[in-house]
Amino acid sequence: MSAFPPTLADDVINQGERAQFEAFLDEHRRALNASLDGLTEEQARRRLVPSRTTLLGLVKHVTFVEKVWFDEAITRRSRAEIGIPASPDESFILGEEDTIASVQAAHLTAYEDSRRAAAELGLDDLLLGNRRGPLPLRWVYLHMLRELAQHCGHADILREQVTS
Repeated sequence: MSAFPPTLADDVINQGERAQFEAFLDEHRRALNASLDGLTEEQARRRLVPSRTTLLGLVKHVTFVEKVWFDEAITRRSRAEIGIPASPDESFILGEEDTIASVQAAHLTAYEDSRRAAAELGLDDLLLGNRRGPLPLRWVYLHMLRELAQHCGHADILREQVTS
């Protein structure tokens, strides 16, 4: 299994918009994946809020999000064809087979697939497979950054609670 690229946002200050988007996305992807490092399976699954949100569930959910935005939106395959839940809420549901190692590996694979799927596209290219209608890749990158940043905040708080 490969690792997340080491690029940091500071490394791309004077680079183009695409490199900047991808560096920021990668940092957030890396942070979410690493939020599970060093935890026990019980800690990763611990529910501390009324919703289904757990640290393990967050990483499983962002794996779903990667597939929605970089598989469904680009390839126009259905969620059933991709093998992902129909709704975001369902993507937080953990099965017995979900472990820290399996969820981290699935997340890394989804991330790598996302990078490959977007590699040949320009920021203004339209993705036609989203339920909202055609969206430029630039908008998808911004939306993903918002989603990942929000979940990084959730993960920071949950991790602080489970490790204290």
